[in-house]
Amino acid sequence: MVFAGTQIGTVIGTALSGVLIEAFGWESVFYFFGSCAIVWFIIFTLICYSKPDEHPYITEKEKKFLHEKLDDTVNKDLPPIPWKSIFTSVPLWGLVAAQVGHDWGFYTLVTDLPLYMSDVLHYSIGKNGLVSSIPYLVMWIVSLTSGLLADWLLKKKYLSITNVRKIFTSIASFFPAVGLIAASYAGCDEIAVISLFTVFVGLMGTFYPGMKVNALDLSPNYAGVLMAIVNGIGSLTGIITPYLVGVITVDKTRLQWRTVFWIVFGVMNATNLIYVFTASGEVQPWNWGENGKPIKEDDLKNEQKKNDEETASQ
Repeated sequence: MVFAGTQIGTVIGTALSGVLIEAFGWESVFYFFGSCAIVWFIIFTLICYSKPDEHPYITEKEKKFLHEKLDDTVNKDLPPIPWKSIFTSVPLWGLVAAQVGHDWGFYTLVTDLPLYMSDVLHYSIGKNGLVSSIPYLVMWIVSLTSGLLADWLLKKKYLSITNVRKIFTSIASFFPAVGLIAASYAGCDEIAVISLFTVFVGLMGTFYPGMKVNALDLSPNYAGVLMAIVNGIGSLTGIITPYLVGVITVDKTRLQWRTVFWIVFGVMNATNLIYVFTASGEVQPWNWGENGKPIKEDDLKNEQKKNDEETASQ
């Protein structure tokens, strides 16, 4: 649900940008979304808390649920971050690869799909923004429904967490990449191109019950650290892909755009293969620190009792 906000933001941003530019000029986009960001920040500071237990509106039922699900894997007093174990973790680097693949495809589309619509289909700015937002609306719907499907598969124990992550990530990598290639061969057939982009790019929504939540599987204690590493590396593609597209599509021909989409196909599927062979949905031993042992309240009590008995016997 939280990650689905990315698609809603993309839908609104892409659709409104075209309308605003056409009606009020390009400056209006920055004024409008800059103002929205300020309003969001104020709301965020008022309703966001560091821990769920501290939130004034959390119910006892919600507290109980969180404690039941997290007490075995989350420490209240964290040991030092196990940097060595994190950076030598094979599942983590598999997750990094998947994030790079996702971001390569996503940033290419977010930054350059409107250019494709303009160069190949010759859409006006207003129409371009509206049409370019449609695939992300479908992606939003897919992210929500696939998340429910993933939870159902796990609840029924039809698949393990590891297999759910791998399968949904593979769907989100392979089919959108194929759709991009197919769209590049559809030429100027508007209906075919838009349909292919909408259906296949929409399937990128299955990334969210796939690799997007995998950091929480690997280490509930250090999920924030993992997300910073994974997203930080993946976000570099947001710098690389627009530049690469600009270099390749100098003449703005369909053949040049086809080359762009073939590169996306290669990157998304190569990184997915790495993920499939290295991913894990299990909590890693270093989730509890370098020694790999969970620190539980009962363990601490038993240890204290043992120490007291030894002291008394002396």
